Amino acid sequence: MMSDIDLIITQLKKNKTVFAGLLIDLSIKECIWKYNPKKWCLLEVICHLVDEEIEDFRTRVKTTLETPCVLPPPIDSVGWVKQRNYIDQNFQRKVKEFLTERTKSIAWLLTLENPKWNNSYHHQKSGTLSAHLFLSNWLAHDYLHIRQILNIKFEYLKHISGQKKNYAGI
Repeated sequence: MMSDIDLIITQLKKNKTVFAGLLIDLSIKECIWKYNPKKWCLLEVICHLVDEEIEDFRTRVKTTLETPCVLPPPIDSVGWVKQRNYIDQNFQRKVKEFLTERTKSIAWLLTLENPKWNNSYHHQKSGTLSAHLFLSNWLAHDYLHIRQILNIKFEYLKHISGQKKNYAGI
């Protein structure tokens, strides 16, 4: 029987294929289209996913496993959208970068021998944060953004087709 850790890692690996299927070979128009000016477009979502893969989840799991007494570097996922100029990035390049980084993350996770998933550190605002919590939230983060991507794609379909979607069950 697989542990929840093994299931999470397996699903993170499977989600690479999900993201690829949803994001490869889209038009530039679809990548930068917004159904709401206050919401992210697909380009901003994939840039966020790249940064979170490298600087948030993988870093936090690694730091908490290896040096739980050291706080991981701060992140600013909302501020990065403007600071890192997400909207002017190359969409397909960012998709490839994300898929490459996810491959690196999975490869690294699979090399861990007897990791101490209960290792944790104390965060001033969030309390005790363990490596297990970060790993689980990594997968939850995937699910939230898969849902977000699907919602953007659904709204884009409504926008370009001009057809009602009530026959689809809505």
